[in-house]
Formats: sequence, structure tokens, C-alpha cells
Amino acid sequence: MLPLVMVLAFLLMPILEIYVIIQVGQVIGGWPTVGLLLAESLLGGWIVRREGRRAWRGLQATFGRGEMPDRELADAALVLVGGVLLLTPGFVSDLFGFLFVLPLTRPLVRRTLLAYAARRVKAATGPAMGPMIFPPGVDPFGRAPERPGSGAPRGPVVRGEVLHDEPDKP
Repeated sequence: MLPLVMVLAFLLMPILEIYVIIQVGQVIGGWPTVGLLLAESLLGGWIVRREGRRAWRGLQATFGRGEMPDRELADAALVLVGGVLLLTPGFVSDLFGFLFVLPLTRPLVRRTLLAYAARRVKAATGPAMGPMIFPPGVDPFGRAPERPGSGAPRGPVVRGEVLHDEPDKP
């Protein structure tokens, strides 16, 4: 289902963007429409730079504390995607780009996307999978864990002899 939605989005978004640009151009004129698109791109670039720096500092601070940067990574990804959308000419892509980049709307978008991802993971694992229970001393792949310092090779052992092609030095 998701690949079909992605294909339709890639096919229909340019058509929608052109339609909206033409409609805005008919209302305010051609040159003001071009000026508005340029102004949105410049404003978007400035916001992306500012929010990108903020996201980078948040990532560095979280790594410095030794914590898992889940929220910070999501924010950085949203700023990146929003920046791409803002630099793409069009009013619809700019709308979504501003939603992803602005600090007031980004948490809402982040929570929505995380809830969607959680539903997808839950549907993928579903009740058919059930709880994963492994016997003691066996990892999820059916192997016994290595003991530290055992030095035992993993996998089958092939006995052999090492041959040197070089003559012994006198």
C-alpha cells in the first residue's frame, strides 16, 4: 500500500504544485507569484539554517550527556526534509516544509509520524508473531552466546596446514 501512495505522490505533487502556482498567478499576477516563491525560499533557507544549528547543538549536548538522542535525531531529520521541501519551488511543498521546520509545529509532526511508525510496527509484528521467548542461554538466532575469553571459533572448524612458498632464510 505504501509504495502505491509514494508513486501517486510523486506523480500528483508536481501537477498539484503547477495548478496552485497558476491559480495564485491568476489572482496576484505572474511577477508577484515569482517574487512570493523566491521570498518563501529565502525565508525557508534562513529558518532551516537556524533550526539546523539548533538541532545540531541538541544532538551534541545529548551525546555529551551519554543519552540516546531519539528526539534530537527525529528533529534533525525533520529539519532536513523540511529544508528540501522549502527549497523545492511550489506553495504546497513550502507549506509542508514550514510544518516540518518551524519549532512550533515540528513537535506535532514528530509525534504524528512516531505514532504512525508505531502503528506500522505493531501491524507488522501483530498477534501472529506472538511474544518471542527463547530458551535460557540461546540468542534470538538460536546460537549459544560466546563466553568472554573462550577463544573458541564460531562456525565449523576446518583443519588444515599452512604452506609457505618462500624458502627458509639461512
